[in-house]
Amino acid sequence: MATYAVNEAGVARCRDLIDARQYVLDSEWSDVQPGADAENAYLERHSFEEYAQWHLGLTVGATEGTKSRYAFVFGDFRRVHRSALIACVFRAAQWRHKAVELAAHELLQRLDAASGLTAD
Repeated sequence: MATYAVNEAGVARCRDLIDARQYVLDSEWSDVQPGADAENAYLERHSFEEYAQWHLGLTVGATEGTKSRYAFVFGDFRRVHRSALIACVFRAAQWRHKAVELAAHELLQRLDAASGLTAD
C-alpha cells in the first residue's frame, strides 16, 4: 500500500477556496469527481504545481510532475466539494493515513462552519 504525506499546498488552496466561498455543498462525488480525461484537460492548460494544489496527499516516493504523485483530490478543478472532503476523510481513515485524514477532517469542519452547516 502506498504511503502519503499531507500536501500543504493543497490544504492551503482548499482553505482559500472555502474562505472565498468557492464550494459545492451537495453533490454526488462519484458523479463529479474528475476522471482521467478531466485531469488531462486540466494539465493541458495548467502546470503540475497547479494540479497538485487540488490534492490533499502526496504519494511518498512517486516522481514529481506525474499524476501518481498526487492523491485525495478535493474538488472539480473549480470548486471544493463537500462530498469530496467526506470521501477524503473516509478513504484516509480506511487506509490508516492519519495525517491526511485529520487534514481533510479539519477542512470539512471549516467548510461546514463557513457555510453555516454547524451542529445544533
